Amino acid sequence: MRWPRQLASALSVAILLVGPPLLLVRLVGWPSVGGPRLAIWQWVRDPLTEQNLIVMVVVLAWLLWAFVAYTVTVRTAVRLWAGVRWLRRLPLPTPWQATATGMASAAALTIATPTTPSPSADHLVTAAGTSDTHHRNDAEQVDTGDGVVVAGGWLPREVADQVSTAVGLLWLRRRRAYRPTRPRHYAEDAEDLAPLPATVAAIQAATVGRPTLPLTHPQTAAGILPTGFPPTVGLVGPGALAAARGLLVTALLAALRQPTAQVVITRRAVDMLLGPAAPRLHPGPGLRIADTAAHAAALLAAPPRATPTSPGGPVLILDGPPAGSLADILTTGAATAVVLAPWPHATTWHVEADGHAPAPHTATAGPRMCVLDPVATADLLTVTGHLHPPEPDNTPAHPMSQTRIPRQTAPHRDTAQPGRRAQVRVLGEPALLIDGTPLTLRRTAARQALVFLAFHADGVDSHLMAEALWPGLPAHRLTGRLYTTLSELRTAVRSSTGLSVIDRTGDRYRLHPAQVDVDLWHLRAAVDHAASTLTGDTTAWQAVIDAYTGDLAAGHTWPWLDPHREATRRQVLDAYAALAAVEPNPRQALAYLQDGIRVDPYNADLHQRAVHILTGLGEHTAATDLSDRYTRRLTAAGLAPDDALHAEAARGGTT
Repeated sequence: MRWPRQLASALSVAILLVGPPLLLVRLVGWPSVGGPRLAIWQWVRDPLTEQNLIVMVVVLAWLLWAFVAYTVTVRTAVRLWAGVRWLRRLPLPTPWQATATGMASAAALTIATPTTPSPSADHLVTAAGTSDTHHRNDAEQVDTGDGVVVAGGWLPREVADQVSTAVGLLWLRRRRAYRPTRPRHYAEDAEDLAPLPATVAAIQAATVGRPTLPLTHPQTAAGILPTGFPPTVGLVGPGALAAARGLLVTALLAALRQPTAQVVITRRAVDMLLGPAAPRLHPGPGLRIADTAAHAAALLAAPPRATPTSPGGPVLILDGPPAGSLADILTTGAATAVVLAPWPHATTWHVEADGHAPAPHTATAGPRMCVLDPVATADLLTVTGHLHPPEPDNTPAHPMSQTRIPRQTAPHRDTAQPGRRAQVRVLGEPALLIDGTPLTLRRTAARQALVFLAFHADGVDSHLMAEALWPGLPAHRLTGRLYTTLSELRTAVRSSTGLSVIDRTGDRYRLHPAQVDVDLWHLRAAVDHAASTLTGDTTAWQAVIDAYTGDLAAGHTWPWLDPHREATRRQVLDAYAALAAVEPNPRQALAYLQDGIRVDPYNADLHQRAVHILTGLGEHTAATDLSDRYTRRLTAAGLAPDDALHAEAARGGTT
């Protein structure tokens, strides 16, 4: 237990602070200064007298005690301040908030040691500025007050929220573009099912639980630049390039939601900002790359341009001060220009490494800009769709390969009844059922770990699992988290059933197949059977549909979950599409397609097939209604309507 050690430590500090002064006062008396000039003169004349030596020893003793007292005072003040900040940011009910500050002194006694996270947490929120140690999430983030810290830099809250919104749009586009076929297996390293980069996962974990930005809310690139950002600026200082990368990413995130937002950047500026990743950057919606300054001037003169309803123009990023026609264009205010060098004819900002830009000609701190290193920038540009993903690395090395989770104690003797098994439900709302009754798991991370192990039926390395569950945290904070989470899961099941549901072999964990029954495994078995049939076996396809009871971990937004959830969803879409393809009755085929649309209402291929059948049946009004509903759904999600679907419905209405 920690409290005896804390009590002993407090007593030792108290004795150290009170004991020496009492002893000195009792033996020597209170320090006094009487005739300092005479005392100094006597010491100079004869410094080695007994009286002078005693005075020197006493002075040194008092100075040493003063140093110790100062150190203890500073450390106590720091811990008290940390406790106040922690309590101020606890998600307490409103009536308790008035007493939170008064509890800071009690919290300071334990703030230096890890505490058990609150068991009532349902979501992850680790945005910097929310908490140093956020107990609702079992995760820790560096608190910057107004942003999110990632391994490659710092992002304001608004930009981090835009990243999460862009991730949602990315997966919706993948769902819309998928074309269902026969039931089959999916490789986890498939291009459109590959996990998103580590930087993106860390930002997702830091923004879970925050309100989602409206996808259709218009926003220009210039509208999301830092407050007080001048229309023309030169960036210098140790954080200049990092701030320019932040501006590039921020502007392109805005371009995803506003067609008039545009970024023009010179090729040399791309090389300066992205380094080895520069060749993978390609033009796309909202981004144009200029070879020269004259080319940049031509691109600025071409549409899209700013309109009266979209304040602000494009963002221009240059490697050097403009000249000639480009300089003339910038004098009209047609673009917000950023130069990666001093600019004699414009404002120059000296950006610090942390993103702070002091106000010109003053010592006061100006706005803090988003700062990113080349790796984090490349990760985020992959999400916006402007950077081709890197070539796959087949080397076995892993950044956490040296991290080892502490080996757990020897398993307890199995006291479970013969034939008894725990049921794990991960399709739909996750749950661990014991004899049909859900078992309460105190830790949110325990539920997440259960779903993760259910998906990885063959087992998974401990370091990969820890990295997936707590993205963005340093390795030294992960070594004990996974052990604690899985130990609690084991203990909760063993105490009520005697079952040992988690098996460990070497450095790999898995759910024990003999003592756990998982609904996802039944779905996979049905998919295996349907994929192995050489002919159209409608019974096998129907078995896939029957085994699918909902999305994987429905209602949860863990960063690692999206590719696995999409892979599982595609398996049932394939079954619906296969049944509809071989069904001779068009109305029954339409029913299969409509059921598939309920599973994924964003899939364009299923809608197009349904509209085609409705058109063939002569139900042109129903075909138009289905097309219109789908268009409204895409528009509400921030996606472009499917022109092919409209053409199919319109063609049917004119025949």
